[in-house]
Amino acid sequence: MTKYAIGLDYGTNSCRALIVNLETGAEVASHVYNYPSGQAGVIIDPRDPNVARQSPADYRAGLVEIIVQGLAKAKAADAAFSSDRVVGIGVDTTGSTPMPVDRAGVPLALLPEFKDNPNAQAWLWKDHTSHAEAAEITALARTMRPAYLAKCGGTYSSEWFWSKVLRCKREDPRVFEAAFSFVELCDWIPALLTGEEDPLTLKRGVCAAGHKAMYAKQWGGLPDKEFLGALDPALPALRDRLYEVAYTADVKAGGLCASWAQRLGLREGTAVAVGAFDAHMGAVGAGCAAGKLAKILGTSTCDLMVAKSDQPLQDIPGVCGIVDGSVIAGYYGIEAGQSAVGDIFLWFVNNLVPDAFGASADAKFAALNESAGKLKPGESGLLALDWNNGNRTVLTDVRLSGLLLGQTLHSTAPEIYRALVEATAFGALMIVNRVREYGVPVEQVITCGGLAVKSPFLMQVYADILEMPMTVAASDQTCALGAALFGAVSAGVFADVESAQAKLCRIRERVYQPIPANVAVYRELFALYGQLHDGFGTTAWCGRMANVMKDLIAIREKQR
Repeated sequence: MTKYAIGLDYGTNSCRALIVNLETGAEVASHVYNYPSGQAGVIIDPRDPNVARQSPADYRAGLVEIIVQGLAKAKAADAAFSSDRVVGIGVDTTGSTPMPVDRAGVPLALLPEFKDNPNAQAWLWKDHTSHAEAAEITALARTMRPAYLAKCGGTYSSEWFWSKVLRCKREDPRVFEAAFSFVELCDWIPALLTGEEDPLTLKRGVCAAGHKAMYAKQWGGLPDKEFLGALDPALPALRDRLYEVAYTADVKAGGLCASWAQRLGLREGTAVAVGAFDAHMGAVGAGCAAGKLAKILGTSTCDLMVAKSDQPLQDIPGVCGIVDGSVIAGYYGIEAGQSAVGDIFLWFVNNLVPDAFGASADAKFAALNESAGKLKPGESGLLALDWNNGNRTVLTDVRLSGLLLGQTLHSTAPEIYRALVEATAFGALMIVNRVREYGVPVEQVITCGGLAVKSPFLMQVYADILEMPMTVAASDQTCALGAALFGAVSAGVFADVESAQAKLCRIRERVYQPIPANVAVYRELFALYGQLHDGFGTTAWCGRMANVMKDLIAIREKQR
């Protein structure tokens, strides 16, 4: 009997279900639900651009629609399909997206007295209201518990768990005091499905715990009470109401409870896997493995690498986290990324590209890709820094900004566009060089996301600059595919993640190989990029810049 799994993917603006045939790997059906609350699903505050919250009611309503409609589509698309053949469900979500819950595990936002209070909602990953608290946590950890920071790249973020909890306590004590505990979205959805909502007993994922809440077995789980008490006297008691153990995503969180089985039209007891973050499950869905970096290319990027956890691994300054089992059990998950990639290109197209290149953003992108692809590396004499939204890795400094150098009265939009694409690739090479410097091999890049599919020009630039083969995942829904894969593993259909990947994960036929002539020029340009990177991004660098513009001109003249 053919078996199927469902991957649930909770994104920033919508959620989706993907139904996968576990025999063939075919993606049978999917359905998307757009969150109705706020602005494109995000509850904002016009007085504070840092606010980004979401409604747990949207998550719950979406859960019903995406599964029920997804099952209906699967029945129409596949004659062999029936809902009783679904054996596993996996869940990925954004993160850190914690929500305050009561003693029964019900989000406070679902209670009448808190339904209109934004502080009782889910604190979305991109909520930055806790930037002061994040800086406070970083400063305290540097003096009191430096090991905590060593595993998250040296800086704690306002996007992460403890800074948001601390901000909630200070901004709205009533919500904090009403909250028995705080639960990440990726932990809440499996808890809801299995009926195991008790905050003290529901299975928490090590992905969220390790990357966002400073959890590690080597210091006994979550940060110790002495450290938390130094941040705020209320936090040690909260620690007792969180968790002591966190689990990898191949572990079964529980079986689908009777009430949700009836509501969704699925079999009671269907395996539900422990949840994890979208990028991490997307990396697995793309085929991430030792030596293979998975790059999720979108408005920003998330880079995921793995290294065997039975071998020593140094702490790596500047990465977003090193967590045992956060991607695949038995491996350290290493997360890095860039704060803006596609967003830089979109900013350029929307604000600076003349209408002569097209009437719409899509038309302009098509024209720019074609024209920029005809240019040689270095031909424009331009060089950019990719920090238009700050630097996530390796400098971890949100106060940095973008730069374009070398423009003349003859510089054109395609030339600038190519320089921006190259800048994002140089930033990616900085990440690769950093992890290699600390002993992590990177031999190939597997990409996923819209940019990887839509822009062969971009992919070739990346292959030339990174000097590695670049492949593209076959699935357009790698996060949901990864979630379905974990659902299948938790159900016992596959012995482990690697065997499930061998069956379900594929890449597209085209492989982008480095072009030797381009590689040689990009090595020269990257040396200049490194000067700008260190000169504007670090305090330690005190060299001169007088050579940069003239070296760019020399490269331009040679290429022309």
